[in-house]
Amino acid sequence: MLESWALLGTVAALLGLATASGQWLRRSDSPLLDRRAIDSFNARLQAWWFFSFVVAVAFVAPGLAVTLFGLISFWALREFVTLTPTRSGDHRALFWVFFLFTPMQFVLVYLDKFESIQTYGLFSMLIPVYAFLFIAARSAFAGDFDRFLERIAKVQCALMICVYCLSFAPALLFLDPNPPGGPSDNALLLGFFVTVVLASDLLQWFWSKSLGQNVIAPAIDPTKTWEGVAAGAGSTAVVGALLFWATPYAHWYHAAMMALLIAAMAAAGSLTMAAIRRDRGELASGNFVEGHGGVLSRIDSLCFAAPVFYHVTRFILPDLTGN
Repeated sequence: MLESWALLGTVAALLGLATASGQWLRRSDSPLLDRRAIDSFNARLQAWWFFSFVVAVAFVAPGLAVTLFGLISFWALREFVTLTPTRSGDHRALFWVFFLFTPMQFVLVYLDKFESIQTYGLFSMLIPVYAFLFIAARSAFAGDFDRFLERIAKVQCALMICVYCLSFAPALLFLDPNPPGGPSDNALLLGFFVTVVLASDLLQWFWSKSLGQNVIAPAIDPTKTWEGVAAGAGSTAVVGALLFWATPYAHWYHAAMMALLIAAMAAAGSLTMAAIRRDRGELASGNFVEGHGGVLSRIDSLCFAAPVFYHVTRFILPDLTGN
């Protein structure tokens, strides 16, 4: 419990300092400051505060934390679908996607907490196997074959990224076997993951603004640079090492390596989602976070990093803890 409070206190202190700095920059009238960059910085901090709250909830009410992730996933799925125009033949399939497969995925994640049930095999296959087959079949029964493959692929992609991938974040709470210390350590693991993802997002943005010279994909994201991603990943590894005390890993460099992996996947998720938005002719996915697009724009890094971190943790964690 002491580690839990220490982690939450550390994150809150850093967020408070960053928020104060962001508000000071926002009120500054210096012509040298990039106002859009400052607004983007403050929007990222808003997202960080929210996800820190979700992690805090996970320490006292894991089921409620799963519900909050489910609501975030539902909202992100809604935004994703608005980026991909559908036809009447897709609407009934989308009904089942929103009101059956999305909630079922998170229910199965929560049920994994019970040793007598162990639903990992179910929630790891529900969407990529059964939901994908259902979407194709249900759309086919509608009788509309115009651009059929493209339409169902869009729906499947939305479900995979916004629901399936994101669901592996709260699934960290119910890993079996639990890391040493039981459920509280699982919440610490989720806290470590979310903190590192959001730190990576912020640090890569900061270094791209400060050191960036070579843009990775100018047509997709003119702000993300090789220098920013590299420096951000390195800085994130340092953050992971400094948070070693809040993890079940045996050595500080294990936490650093996991943070580096998270940073790499977070960068890939951010760039991929930017490509999807560009393909759809949208610069932002919504207006949930004022000044910086919608909720989908804030969880793209989490969506890509969550399943990779979960599975690496599930299959390698015993080796890293010496169990």
